[in-house]
Amino acid sequence: MKKLCALVLCLAMAATLAGCGGSSAGGKKWIIATDTVFKPFEYTNENNEFVGIDVDILAAIAEDQGFSYDLQSLGWDAAVAAIQSGQADGMIAGATITQERKDNGWQFSDGYFDATQTFVVGADSDIKSFADLAGQNVAVKNATAGADFANSLKDTYGFTVTVFEDSPTMYQDVIMGNSAACVEDRPIMAASIKEGGLALKIPEGMESEAAPYGFAIMSDNSKELLDMFNAGLANIKANGKYQEILDKYLK
Repeated sequence: MKKLCALVLCLAMAATLAGCGGSSAGGKKWIIATDTVFKPFEYTNENNEFVGIDVDILAAIAEDQGFSYDLQSLGWDAAVAAIQSGQADGMIAGATITQERKDNGWQFSDGYFDATQTFVVGADSDIKSFADLAGQNVAVKNATAGADFANSLKDTYGFTVTVFEDSPTMYQDVIMGNSAACVEDRPIMAASIKEGGLALKIPEGMESEAAPYGFAIMSDNSKELLDMFNAGLANIKANGKYQEILDKYLK
């Protein structure tokens, strides 16, 4: 009887361990959240495939480190909410590394791309400086570095700010003339104007200092994932894969 009980117990433990997959080697699939439209970092191409710099970097790092993942295209706000609530293990969505976010519980990887925030105006606009925005409205995307940049200047230059949940809606607000400008990551804006034929332009001298993007987690339960991201990022930079990905989308 004791032998039978021991056998049953062993089988039960084996089944439990097999089902949990507590490590990468054991088959754990990490849930990673991202934005829906943040070209060229994440977007859907003409073949209805989800592609972009973030998408390819994550795939290359996962291959290098031997882990599996489920990338979920949720939108910025929903992606942040997913890692805050524990519904996702990590997030890659062009998230700028800032001290404020760190203070609010974000844990970042090493930076994987340096970007600036830039003001963007209509194609026929005569706005050339922050001073030209006095008495006008600026569109921003919720909880982004661009929003922080605009809010840091609005009192000095006398403009108001309206918040949107996604980039395309923000762009349209400027194109329709409801806002005099919007604020966006410069590489994203340049790609969107070029490939989308948007009636927008980027004035010179209306951008922030460069800051890095990072892969983010908000729980120590995902520390293994963050460590693998950093190790894999170092490896793909060393073997040239990282530069190949940037050249694919930015050249």
